[in-house]
Amino acid sequence: MRDDDFRDLKGIGVEPMLLALSMELALKAWFVFDFDDPKHSRSHDLAKLFDALKLESKEKLDAEFKRSVAPYYPNSFYVDYSIRHVLFQHKDAFTDWRYIYEPKSTMFYHGAFKATLEMVLKEFEKRYRIEPVAPLWPS
Repeated sequence: MRDDDFRDLKGIGVEPMLLALSMELALKAWFVFDFDDPKHSRSHDLAKLFDALKLESKEKLDAEFKRSVAPYYPNSFYVDYSIRHVLFQHKDAFTDWRYIYEPKSTMFYHGAFKATLEMVLKEFEKRYRIEPVAPLWPS
């Protein structure tokens, strides 16, 4: 094996782990907004975190997933392909890729997962508004 062959492998596991952690944080933030409660689940399981959201939130995310992600990343294994399928397939991705040296499933559908994460983040941004606030007194 040549040296440049190893260069392609140097980050193996890092990107899936960070993408999964990002999704975990996004779902936990969504939960905090849903229930106005900072006490969220301590789980890393993406499917459980999604299931803990309010029904209205799950339906909103699933509808947007079906509109903006599923057409570009179809999955013929499911009749009604949904966001929950992606999250269930990658439910343990953070721990699986964090501890890559332990034997487990290391299946990761990068494109579909990344597109789903981007969609969740865009939908989350719609939940709040950021406005600049001027200081009350001059500095």
